[in-house]
Amino acid sequence: MNRTGRILLVTALVAVVAMAFRVSWNALRDIANAIGADHTAATLYPFVVDGLMALALVATLVLIGRDRTFALRVLGTYTLASLVLNYVHGLVPELHGRTVDWGRLADWDPANWALVLLATSLPVGSIYFGSDLVAKVLHHRPAPILTPVTNMEELTETVSNRSTADLTGSTPQPVPAVPVRMPDPVAVDFVKSTLPLKPVPTALAPTPAPAIERHAVAAAESTRPRRATGRVPDVARSSRPKRTPDQLLAEARTVTADWPDAKLTAEGIRLAVHTSPANARILRDTLRAERTGKAVA
Repeated sequence: MNRTGRILLVTALVAVVAMAFRVSWNALRDIANAIGADHTAATLYPFVVDGLMALALVATLVLIGRDRTFALRVLGTYTLASLVLNYVHGLVPELHGRTVDWGRLADWDPANWALVLLATSLPVGSIYFGSDLVAKVLHHRPAPILTPVTNMEELTETVSNRSTADLTGSTPQPVPAVPVRMPDPVAVDFVKSTLPLKPVPTALAPTPAPAIERHAVAAAESTRPRRATGRVPDVARSSRPKRTPDQLLAEARTVTADWPDAKLTAEGIRLAVHTSPANARILRDTLRAERTGKAVA
């Protein structure tokens, strides 16, 4: 609702409350005359009852929690009391012409006593409850309105630019973390003894080793071949096919055909043919034997 609509709504509410007060004011004034109030007191009596209702309504809009509940109870109590007195004013025609006996609001004595007690106690209650409500309103501290933070960078800059005098105490310096060096693992070699073990007497038998040491010794003494952990990739395999001894000998003859005898060594053959040292020695001996046989012939 815009501002103009709110102003019109409040204006209409004030007008309705003013007319209702004028209607109630006539009945409460006659009741006050009936219980012995003079002309001035009877004129002010409606302000005591209906005026406290308006004050309690304002306090209800301002206060919160238990104080708001108290203001609602005061508003409800005085609204009910004003309704009862207006109802009695409508039931007793003598009150309109001021012909009723002084202090007489009903023919039945208990009802009359209750109505007189109600009418006379309302001014005293207005003094007490009205003062309490005003004190609660004056001491009320409204909750702060939390506005959303739209820019986190501004908030961070504001906090970082605070003066050190605003701080309650000096900020302690951060303690540097000291790295803890773990001890290097100790390699333990388990060597299987080849000597026969002599039986140890029962009285001098050592305490059985812990389970972890027994497992370690058993793992070290195990002679079972270890299985391959996985298939060798094709990239790691040699691209040269496996050659037979005759193929190696033929290839060695071709490579070393023009070599002198001094150069015909196992290492040279191994590098030229790309074979193992054992095969290179066999090829060397074979080639030297062939050359010696040709020289003798």
